[in-house]
Amino acid sequence: MSTTEEILWTPGEAQLQDSHMARYIRWLADNGYGRFDDYRALHAWSISDLERFWESVWRYCELRADTPPRAMLGDRTMPGAEWLPGARLNFAAGLLRHAQGPRAEQEAVVAVAECRPTLRRSYRELYADVGAFEAFLRQQGVSTGDRVAGLVANGYEALVAMLASTSLGAIWSSASPDFGTEATVDRFGQIEPAVLVAVNGYGYGGKTFPRLEQIRALAERLDTVRRVVVVDQLPGTGLPDGDHFVGWDDAVAAGRGQEPTFEPLPADQPVYILYSSGTTGQPKCIVHGAGGILLNHAKELILHGDVGAGDRLLYFTTCGWMMWNWQASALMAGATVYAYDGSPAYPDLGMLWRLMESERLTHFGTSARFLAGCRKRDLEPGGTQDLSALRVVFSTGSPLLPEDYDWFYGSVSDRMLLGSIAGGTDICACFVGSNPILPVRRGEIQCRLLGVDAVAYAPDGQPLEDGERGELVCRQPLPSMPVGFWRDPDGSRYHGAYFNTYPGVWAHGDFIRFTASGGAIIYGRSDATLNPGGVRIGTAEIYRQVETVDAIADSLVVGRPVDGDVEVVLLVMTAPGEALTPELRRRLRDRIRANASPRHVPAHIVAVEDIPYTRSGKKVEIAVARLLQGEQDPGNRGALANPESLDHLRDVLTREGLLTKS
Repeated sequence: MSTTEEILWTPGEAQLQDSHMARYIRWLADNGYGRFDDYRALHAWSISDLERFWESVWRYCELRADTPPRAMLGDRTMPGAEWLPGARLNFAAGLLRHAQGPRAEQEAVVAVAECRPTLRRSYRELYADVGAFEAFLRQQGVSTGDRVAGLVANGYEALVAMLASTSLGAIWSSASPDFGTEATVDRFGQIEPAVLVAVNGYGYGGKTFPRLEQIRALAERLDTVRRVVVVDQLPGTGLPDGDHFVGWDDAVAAGRGQEPTFEPLPADQPVYILYSSGTTGQPKCIVHGAGGILLNHAKELILHGDVGAGDRLLYFTTCGWMMWNWQASALMAGATVYAYDGSPAYPDLGMLWRLMESERLTHFGTSARFLAGCRKRDLEPGGTQDLSALRVVFSTGSPLLPEDYDWFYGSVSDRMLLGSIAGGTDICACFVGSNPILPVRRGEIQCRLLGVDAVAYAPDGQPLEDGERGELVCRQPLPSMPVGFWRDPDGSRYHGAYFNTYPGVWAHGDFIRFTASGGAIIYGRSDATLNPGGVRIGTAEIYRQVETVDAIADSLVVGRPVDGDVEVVLLVMTAPGEALTPELRRRLRDRIRANASPRHVPAHIVAVEDIPYTRSGKKVEIAVARLLQGEQDPGNRGALANPESLDHLRDVLTREGLLTKS
């Protein structure tokens, strides 16, 4: 049970009175929805009166439709719940609603990159460029339902291309330019884009990476692409020869003077195609609808994230991660979106903290891995930078360790909200996350989000009591659940991905415990959960003990089948100047035994030179577990940020005698 001693941050008067969540609660009372004494009561209402709750979000966040919906929710059956039936709206119009109002001259986008000068554009300028690029797309014959793909850096042009595509009713899909050709074709080849937007290179970690050869190869491999628009992300690199290619500036000039059309379309009109990580096979193409994304992102960013007009948000992400789509929706709140392209550790780990100071950012988002890296380097941003404008720091991608909470509130600030959030590409949103009117407890995500009927299930499909660990499920529909998978006409693949385990209930694939205080602790992916002796334990429980040891730089935990049971294998990268000595092995085992349990103690601790990660910064546990099960080709190497790490691991595990013969 949580106690007041575990509370690291308590909302002050400003959050309790002026945050959007506080204003929303007062607005509910003033508009006849009810009075709620605390967040627990508010959340209970939000899932018991689902349609009226979402109606209140629609109204409070001032969302608009050309044709209003007949209801917030039609058919509630999952999969296939019908959101905003009868509505006709445009996604880009929702995001650009401040472009012609009093905020037209406010900065909408600030694009910061390692390899090119900082670019600043107002809402008025963004609106004009969106109209111009939409006109160019129409000149290429792009129409409603066509796909526009972007192999793009996190910059201004990516946002313009997405907004222009969705303004005319096309579907936007993006990937990061560090994807190899095969990994890109694995994604875009499935959706058959009409136009490709691609950068001619990018900068990362003080180095530059030209991409002209990749662009040429993609133009040959993606035979549905009519034109390739080349963004001059790496100045001086140019673009490939041939009529197939056109520079970004020329494309925008071809449509200059045209305004966005904001084509009104049904609310379930596909707006985004996102991709699963693809580490164990070809990526799934996850299709999201316009109305559902607008509605759910409004709730998350405005109410839970406390993002409002005039705020300045930077979420460190690539265009191949759903956090890029999430950040883009901050435009609907009238915020300034900071798009950063480059390494978070170049020239050092203090770079982003200095940017927060110089740009007076109010909101910053990052990965748990970045915060852990800052802790391990003993950074003290609160003592070296003026972060007085910063109110909220978001963290996602993996569980945030309790020690990282300690570091944050000791070395960054004790007056700002550290908001750990968790959801997935599958919903392009969150199940649990931050809340400006609730305290932050050490090691806990603050709450279930409003409108999210999330619980932990036992294997038999029964809900567990608070304090018990189980499968994260959602028992009622969310607006941003996919409208389907691409090339899945009967919906069988979509159904199989989330609804086979518990019919009619979304099973997300995380191992979770909800606490008595209403918070949540995630223990890792449930498909990576370890079962030594038949007891389910989460990998995050071991990472917490291992990665807070100074001698360990990184680690990976997997299960190895042996004699009908599972033994725990711990792979560790030691910090510079350290080695995996017998003494360090003993320290790790003793620490895990004392602070977790004897069942958590690994049977094998093996030194490795690298840990495999997806391109969105998540540890690749399943593919390594498959290696240990004897699979020769455990997954899709193109989905990894460092695919050579699998070869290294195979060699190490073979040398250690841990690979099962297939």
